[in-house]
Amino acid sequence: MFWFTLFLLQAAASPQIERGEALFFDSAKGCASCHAMKGRGTAVGPDLKGMGSLAPPAIAVAVRSTITSYVQHVKLKSKESFPAMPGAKDEKTIDLYDLSKTPAQMRKTDRTEIESMSNNDTWKHSDIAKKYTDEQMADIIAYVRYAVTGIPKSVDPSEVR
Repeated sequence: MFWFTLFLLQAAASPQIERGEALFFDSAKGCASCHAMKGRGTAVGPDLKGMGSLAPPAIAVAVRSTITSYVQHVKLKSKESFPAMPGAKDEKTIDLYDLSKTPAQMRKTDRTEIESMSNNDTWKHSDIAKKYTDEQMADIIAYVRYAVTGIPKSVDPSEVR
């Protein structure tokens, strides 16, 4: 009886995980525009493997309200400014992933063009993350947890309000 119950739970979680995967990798507003998961997406943002072990409410709070310390506010000598995730660098250039674009756009920038780079105090996940319904957020969290742990486990939308 235990194995049958386990099979039913796994089968019940599968459509939710599939919906979550589709939302995560959605080209217009998905998480994959900054994060990679299972070899897909853009590995600009932090690795989400650590998120897979967190409780659903904690993941929802992180998605909806994070001001990330990884993001830098870049001001160029041309007076252009934008939020950026720093990437590879050498003595002359730095790769800056411009987070004002969706998906983030890599800009190879000559270091002499940079007036300043400072810690982020305003950039958050896009407003799209705040507009996910509780059901959509539960689907995304179910997918992330599955992608990290390999264990298909459903997430109740009431857990992510």
